[in-house]
Amino acid sequence: MNAIADVLEGIAHLPIQKRAMTNLKVLNEAYCYGKPSSFARGMRIDLNGLTILLISGTASIDESGVSVHIGDFRAQLRRTYENITGLLESEGCTWKDIVRTTCYLRDIDRDYEAFNEERTKFFAELGLDPLPASTGIQAKLCRPELLIEIEAIAMFLTKKEEK
Repeated sequence: MNAIADVLEGIAHLPIQKRAMTNLKVLNEAYCYGKPSSFARGMRIDLNGLTILLISGTASIDESGVSVHIGDFRAQLRRTYENITGLLESEGCTWKDIVRTTCYLRDIDRDYEAFNEERTKFFAELGLDPLPASTGIQAKLCRPELLIEIEAIAMFLTKKEEK
């Protein structure tokens, strides 16, 4: 057998390169909450030059883990976008790298029109074309004061370092 086959023998699978994402300027870590929660803000996965960012559900939370803009849907949505933007920046990318979002609204009947107006305005300001694939869902969120939560997937090719 050759050396590679010797190494692979007995291994069920090869792990992928991954690491947690964070940006403490906009969001603290969930395990730092008063009631700690066990999840990463996002996960970066590197696959032979393709990078995938899986951004956890993100809401209107400040850098101390406190819910902000209570009762103001539009302000909560803008803070959510700010938090996601900060996570993207921590990995050297932008909303132009987002390929999919899943948007959870506490009350979709009441807030969808405002959501769509703010999202359309935000995406237009960024010049996104094409727009990300997206799903909107009504959901009970993890904190009763939160009105919106968004998770996102970004993908981009990583430049190979010159030697």
